[in-house]
Amino acid sequence: MLECVELQTTAAPTRAVIWLHGLGADGYDFVPVVKELESLQAPAARYVFPHAPMMPVTINNGFVMRAWYDIRTADLAHREDEPSIRASQKAVEALIEREVQRGVPRARIVLAGFSQGAAIALQTGLRQADPLAGLIALSGYLPLADKLATERHAASAGVPVLMAHGTDDPVVPIARALHSRDLLSSLGYSVSWHEYPMPHSVCADEIEAIAGFLRERLG
Repeated sequence: MLECVELQTTAAPTRAVIWLHGLGADGYDFVPVVKELESLQAPAARYVFPHAPMMPVTINNGFVMRAWYDIRTADLAHREDEPSIRASQKAVEALIEREVQRGVPRARIVLAGFSQGAAIALQTGLRQADPLAGLIALSGYLPLADKLATERHAASAGVPVLMAHGTDDPVVPIARALHSRDLLSSLGYSVSWHEYPMPHSVCADEIEAIAGFLRERLG
């Protein structure tokens, strides 16, 4: 089981948001966002922020850091680290199952992520036999895109997806995210797309959109 930072906005949560950080960050990265979401009337929930495993990252000269998978080239769709992507999927599925054991139904669990975390959120959430409440992919993209059509689970075909991206993102170019959005739409998924004039980051308007999504899916 991945180590996690947890924050509850009510004493006995019946909803959960599992939020995956980006490359080189850790589970504390998005903890401050919870207060902002509360101020925007996001439903009370347990927020779970797991720490990714430590591993060498090729594109960063092999430095060991927290990562959901290796990045081998600047072209994110080339030479993908499929074994680590699938291992991270299994690790996140274990967190989902833990929430179920705690009494939170899958229909009240939102899986969110930023950058690499967004990629794993999509990789995991679209393959669930019991659908989640929704998926949030921030400044990310769809990994193993050529395998989704055959691996996706029909039960999760109706899971709403919120995707948000910066128009000036130098890390995950918006073209990669748009390609992912268009592929998801072509497969029948309901994708709510938001783009903002920002780099590889998060902005206030984006947080407001996330709060609205949480109210809609968990409220």
